[in-house]
Amino acid sequence: MHYFKFNIGDYHKKAGRLSMLQHGAYTLLIHACYDREKFPTEEEAIDWCWASSPEEVAAVKFVLTKFFTLEDDRYVQARIEQEIVAYHERSETNRAIAIKREASKLTKRDDKSTNRAEDDTNRERSVQGRAPNHKPITKNQETKKILERPEGLSEDVWSDFLAFRKSIKAPLTQTAVKMIQSQAEQAGWTIEQALTESMTRGWRGFKAEWVKNKSQSNDQSSMFAGGI
Repeated sequence: MHYFKFNIGDYHKKAGRLSMLQHGAYTLLIHACYDREKFPTEEEAIDWCWASSPEEVAAVKFVLTKFFTLEDDRYVQARIEQEIVAYHERSETNRAIAIKREASKLTKRDDKSTNRAEDDTNRERSVQGRAPNHKPITKNQETKKILERPEGLSEDVWSDFLAFRKSIKAPLTQTAVKMIQSQAEQAGWTIEQALTESMTRGWRGFKAEWVKNKSQSNDQSSMFAGGI
């Protein structure tokens, strides 16, 4: 993604108090995230900004903690994530329109070819008294990729979670699903339990550490119930 809208008023409202060095770090990070269409670890962020001096490294770390959210081991910004998702949706729409337009052109050319073939056939029939067989030309259209429902997750919970993410203006990506699934496995939870807990608590994602105490409490309850 090599283009994005930059609202000067919004930027200065949120980042107007940054130092010149911090402004530079933030700008470079934004550009790198849009260009690469992914979010960095702390080490990658420092590398993307070409930070070398202690002051530059400190500026990058400050910007990460101030304007990004740490998810798993990567620093994510919701607005950038939303715009990347929207960009790909527009690209898919434009691609579908282009495919349909090309298909229409092919159909028109095929119709003309068919008409010419029919004229040739009629002329041949008038000479030979028979006409050759013609097989119709068919065209397959590509289907649009959709977000895959994780294995072991019921359709009802999956639909509810998609609607929940949409309601909080946080479009769901395949990368985010994999992160949530990984964190659920670390917590010893199923993906369905993790998504249900996230919706109940109003979380946009899920982390094992968020339910650590709850898991320990359940283990202790099970021990007492078993008479240990």
